[in-house]
Amino acid sequence: MKIARLGPAGHEIPVVYASGADGGEAAYDVRSITADIDGVFLAADGVARLRSALAAGALPVLPGAAGLQIGAPLARPNNLICIGMNYAAHAAESGSAAPETPVVFLKPNNTVAGPYDDAPIPPGSRKYDWEVELGIVIGREASYLGTPADAMAAVAGYLVANDLSEREYQLPGAAGQWTKGKSLPKSTPLGPWLVPADEVDPGNLRLRSWVNGEERQDSNTADLIFDVATVVHHVSQYMLLEPGDVILTGTPEGVALSGRYPYLQEGDVVDLAIAGLGRQRQTYVRTPAPQTTARSHAADPHRSAAVAASISKEA
Repeated sequence: MKIARLGPAGHEIPVVYASGADGGEAAYDVRSITADIDGVFLAADGVARLRSALAAGALPVLPGAAGLQIGAPLARPNNLICIGMNYAAHAAESGSAAPETPVVFLKPNNTVAGPYDDAPIPPGSRKYDWEVELGIVIGREASYLGTPADAMAAVAGYLVANDLSEREYQLPGAAGQWTKGKSLPKSTPLGPWLVPADEVDPGNLRLRSWVNGEERQDSNTADLIFDVATVVHHVSQYMLLEPGDVILTGTPEGVALSGRYPYLQEGDVVDLAIAGLGRQRQTYVRTPAPQTTARSHAADPHRSAAVAASISKEA
């Protein structure tokens, strides 16, 4: 079962992809069960209710589904929580030692985009980078979990994520802060689907990425330093996890930061895939630089003179 949202941004229709009467896959309209795929839906045993409705034949096929835009499979999460340096080879290519405890940071939830949306490169960016990641979707409230084993009960499902990162903003340089490098508009494409947790082995999933058809990343979640249970348990010790939160588990080696590949440029096409969770594709477009219309103070002799007189009077 694959849960998705189809239609233009802000007007997505929740659907579930499952085998149809003819043996092929069909998109079933689930608006009789929920208005959207969000934390409220997940917390109310939404996945189980979808399964029951499918088994009962109670969901209609959505007409024209194949022609609709595919949005992020989850309406805007409450929190986007990220784990950094969670593959030893990626830590090494980043110039860091493998961490002894999970590295945790946050992304704004307004960075979420659909899996096939055009991806804007910031106007001043020179080092925009891709990162294929396994995303964990939280299905129930979790805080101060007792053991990693307890953590798995809080997981509703999994999805593909791209944690786009501007390295010059993130690492030492003019900006040099992770939040700045990870918070840019539409820098977190999610989807195309949310797959329920009991249908996925998160410890053995192949992750891959390509830029303009050339392979960049090819790894497996078996190589995670901190597995899904450990990550969820660890994060729960420091914050309240809520239904609909998404945790990104880190990216394997093969990003531009390694120095082996160029950073993203306008017109580049990036594909990302995780076995069983689907495939994304983004075309990269340069965000135009803002146009300055107001005159600067220095260019306004009258204002400059007034400011100078004011400073002189105060002195």
